[in-house]
Amino acid sequence: MLKEWKKPEKPTNDQLSARLETARAKLFRLQTQMKHHNIPVLILMEGWGAAGKGSVLGRIIRNIDPRFFNAATMDHPTADDLRKPFLYRYFSRIPEAGKFMFFDGGWMEEIVSNTVQGHYSGSEYRARQRSIIGFERQLTDNGYVLVKFFFQIDKKEQKHRLDELLSDKNTKWRVNDKDLWQNRHYEKYAEAYDRFMTETNQIYAPWHIIDAKNQKWAECQLIETVAATIETFIASTSKPAFLPQNTFSLTSMPKLCEISLNRTIPEEDYRKQLDKLQDRLKELHNELYRRKIPVIIAYEGWDAAGKGGNIKRIAAALDPRGYEVHPIASPLPHEKSRHYLWRFWTRLPRTGHIAIFDRTWYGRVMVERLEGFCSENDWQRAYNEINEFEQELHDWGAVIVKFWVQIDKDTQLARFTERQNTPDKQWKITDEDWRNREKWDLYEDAVNEMIQKTSTTFAPWHILESNDKKYARIKALKIVIEEIEKALGR
Repeated sequence: MLKEWKKPEKPTNDQLSARLETARAKLFRLQTQMKHHNIPVLILMEGWGAAGKGSVLGRIIRNIDPRFFNAATMDHPTADDLRKPFLYRYFSRIPEAGKFMFFDGGWMEEIVSNTVQGHYSGSEYRARQRSIIGFERQLTDNGYVLVKFFFQIDKKEQKHRLDELLSDKNTKWRVNDKDLWQNRHYEKYAEAYDRFMTETNQIYAPWHIIDAKNQKWAECQLIETVAATIETFIASTSKPAFLPQNTFSLTSMPKLCEISLNRTIPEEDYRKQLDKLQDRLKELHNELYRRKIPVIIAYEGWDAAGKGGNIKRIAAALDPRGYEVHPIASPLPHEKSRHYLWRFWTRLPRTGHIAIFDRTWYGRVMVERLEGFCSENDWQRAYNEINEFEQELHDWGAVIVKFWVQIDKDTQLARFTERQNTPDKQWKITDEDWRNREKWDLYEDAVNEMIQKTSTTFAPWHILESNDKKYARIKALKIVIEEIEKALGR
């Protein structure tokens, strides 16, 4: 794109001042409309070192109510970022509905710099690029406005600006070794920028190249583009997002009705195996920490199926400093106003740690689907989005273990009745549990479809036959141990 780019004609100073005043006023008015329509806007500002992104950002935000925006400098991943998946630091910072988020630098700079400097191989570059294309598509499919800018200056102009910054003791700190290296290898960087923008210039998230030689002119170009994009989004007739084809390799899974639930284990065998397996898991947890391998254990299942007791037996074997259990309930307001996967991205473990989810991101294709909390297009699209999410976790190096805890309808009724009649257990049963039970057949159809479409080779589903809770606990421990041992090369 840089190769074909033609610099736009800069208006006269009087024309520029008039256009800028109009654009600023329009952007100020659009804030109220964004809030009214619950539109989140993410603005990515990429470009050459010393191209003036920070200065232009400082000018733009003067026209925005400070309650309606956040900004983040995305120069270098922090130590915590480096212990999370590649997309974590971007996904975790996406804006709430009705607000702006400005990224000063971002994923293009991270990928291009690592590639040009030889830190990424060709396959790593393609994997990162694939992640970004999926990330951008997911955002726009879920109602985000994404506007991507590249601040363009030529090699001579960059060198002049770097020299000016270095000549003043109060500004020389703003120049780092990477900026100087970039200028010396300007042509190489230009080729890499051009390639990345060309390959990620999607209709739903196009690149906009800014002539950044003049700061005021750069501000005008950016504000006019942002305002026009938001206006177009508000005015456009809402259309269902495209349903991407599921290209993930899937494993064959039985339907729930085909699973035998007569598996049991004698009490004495249960005690012996429980102690032995918990001791083994404890040993493995130490090795996971040493080798910095993250583990994600996800539980879904019928109400009263025994998820809590199952989780308790796994957690009992772990060092409490190295794991966290996340009970997932209805999303809070600040979670509901973001992409539905945001609250799971922000709960991922660091490398060497274990995260256990009691209910998961699969709520999108079960309760949200059946209770009408999202559109049909939303939950149909979610199968692919969830597979992409788990692919990111797998590529990061995580061990992913997904359990569906299965019981029959009669067993659930017996457990519901026991809870209802036992004072110490009554807190476990709610009117919602009884209402969900009336939709058993609908939920079973949804679960069957979920398992069939999301049991990938890198994150397959495991069914725990839990009419006998003790049998299910032992089976879960064995599976977790087996999957961890695979990751450790056993």
